Amino acid sequence: MPANDAVPLPRDEPQLRGWLLPSAVVHALDPEAARSGRRPRRTARDWIVDFSCFFLAVAVGLLAAHSLTDEHGLPPSLAVADQLVGALACGAVWLRRRWPVGLAVAMIPVGLVSNTAGGAGMVVLFTLAVHRPFRYVAWIGGVSLALVPLFYWMRPDPDLPYAAAVALTVLLTLTVIGWGMLARSKRQLMLSLRDRARRAETEARLRAEQAQRLAREAIAREMHDVLAHRLTLLSVHAGALEFRPDAPHAEVARAAGVIRESAHEALQDLREIIGVLRAAGADDTGRPQPTLAALDALAAESREAGMKVTLDNRVTDPAGVPASAGRTAYRIAQEGLTNARKHAPGTEVTVRVTGAPGDGLVMSVSNPPPDGPVPPVPGSGQGLIGLTERATLAGGRLEHGPATDGGFRVSAWLPWG
Repeated sequence: MPANDAVPLPRDEPQLRGWLLPSAVVHALDPEAARSGRRPRRTARDWIVDFSCFFLAVAVGLLAAHSLTDEHGLPPSLAVADQLVGALACGAVWLRRRWPVGLAVAMIPVGLVSNTAGGAGMVVLFTLAVHRPFRYVAWIGGVSLALVPLFYWMRPDPDLPYAAAVALTVLLTLTVIGWGMLARSKRQLMLSLRDRARRAETEARLRAEQAQRLAREAIAREMHDVLAHRLTLLSVHAGALEFRPDAPHAEVARAAGVIRESAHEALQDLREIIGVLRAAGADDTGRPQPTLAALDALAAESREAGMKVTLDNRVTDPAGVPASAGRTAYRIAQEGLTNARKHAPGTEVTVRVTGAPGDGLVMSVSNPPPDGPVPPVPGSGQGLIGLTERATLAGGRLEHGPATDGGFRVSAWLPWG
C-alpha cells in the first residue's frame, strides 16, 4: 500500500481500488470518515461477499433440511420449526456486519436447537473473528465448541458415528475461526503499513522543515555577523557627519572614505551570502572566510574608524589554529568591537587571545563603561545569542556580561587540537 501511494495514480483508479477493498478498511483509511463517526457503506466487494455468505448459509441449510428426514424419532413439527429457525438465521446473515458480537451470541442457542442454522452459524463466527479482537472469539467460539458434543448427543448424525461427527464439526469450526483471524491480521497489517507510511511522510516533512529552519538560522546568524560590523561603521561615521557639518575637510574626507569602503565591503559580503544561497552545492571560489590571522586587519579597520583598540594576540602560530576555532574567534572579536562601538563609544576596547594546542584557544573582548550617557542604538539583540550558539557548535563555550568595573566583557574558550 505505501508503495502505491508514492506513485501518481489515474483519477479513477483510487475510487476503483476503494470498491475492491472491504468497507471496514476503506473506513479506517479515510480520516474524514473516522472523525465524522458515520457507518461505513458497503463496497462492491462487500456486496459480493455478503451474497456469497448468504447463499452458502442457504445451501448448507438446504442440505441439513434434506437430512432431517433421516433422523430417527424427529417429530414433523420439530422439523418444520428447525427449518423456520434456519431460514431466520440465514436472513440474519445480512446483519452480521452491524452486530457481529450480538449475532454471534444469539446464534449459540439457535445452533443448539436448529440443524439447518449450522451454515449461518459458521458465517457469523467467521465475521466475528474478522471484525472483533481475539477475546470475543475465544469466549463465543469456546462456548460453541463446548456445545458441539451436547448437540450431537441430543440429535445424532444419521450418517456418521458420534465421535466422527463431533471431531468433524470441531475441526470445521476451528478452520472457520482461524480463517477469520487470518483475514483480520492481514487487514491490520495493511492498516499498520499505511500508518507507518503516513508517519514516515510526516517525519520526513518535519525533518525537512527543521533543516530549513536551521539553514535559515545559520544564514541569519552569518548575515548578522558579517553585516553588523560594516553597518555600524556606516552609522557611526554618518552620524558624525550629521552632527559635525563644520568638521575639518580632512576628517570629513576620512569619514566619507570609511563609509564608502564599509558600504563596498558590506555589499561584497552580502553578494557572497546570496551566491551561497543560489549555489547548488558548496562553493569555494569566493573570498576566504576570515580566521584568527585576520584579527590584525580587523583591529586596524576599527582604529581607522576612530576606535581605540588594543590587540593582545599571544598565539605564536595563528595559522595553526583550526579553521573552525579561528573563524569563531574572529566573529567573537568582530561582534565585541561592534557592540563596544554602539554601546560604549569612545572607550578603549581590549582584545586578548591566548592558547596552545591541547589547551584550547582563550579570548576576551572587554571595554570600560562609557564616560557619559549613550543614545540608544537600534539592534536585534541576537548577536551575543548567535555567538553563544556558534561557540557551542564549535565545541567551546562563551560567557558575556557586565565586568567588575562597570564595563562589559565577552570571554570564550574554543577547542584546539
